[in-house]
Amino acid sequence: MDERHPRCSHRCHPFLAPNQLEFKIAEDKWSVKDCMYHIAASEKMLWGMLEGAMKGPANPEKKSEVKMTDEQVVSAVEDRSQKFKAVEPLQPQNTGYKSLDEAVADFKSSRAQHIEYIKTTTEDLRGHFVQMPFGWIDCYQLTLMIAAHSNRHTQQMNEVKIHPDFPAPEQ
Repeated sequence: MDERHPRCSHRCHPFLAPNQLEFKIAEDKWSVKDCMYHIAASEKMLWGMLEGAMKGPANPEKKSEVKMTDEQVVSAVEDRSQKFKAVEPLQPQNTGYKSLDEAVADFKSSRAQHIEYIKTTTEDLRGHFVQMPFGWIDCYQLTLMIAAHSNRHTQQMNEVKIHPDFPAPEQ
């Protein structure tokens, strides 16, 4: 996680018109706005998992259950050839955001706090673990996963914007 990731929100807003933010490649695909709602909500949910794990005692014996390297975690999350269905609370329509501005502001605030924590923590992120659908990871890997997840959906936003049917901005 680094300072360049908070700017993902600038790749979709305020430079796109409302019709562009709402454009979907297909009815069952997400718009740029949908992606931003999902990114913002996911950032908070995944960080909540990290906070929950860090509240407990370190559990170094779990290390043997971690089967993926840091690079594999990032690569697996960023790989857009694998499609996943987001859990219901992280579906864009279920995030509770009322506007794109609200989602962007929430994301920026959360990401700034997370970067500050990562830069300053002395806690043992490698000694605390969370179970993900693909297996156990340590909390350091979870921070990498959070950053990779927002990058995954930034890629998705870019796919929407380069689609041949992407509309010109309406006046």
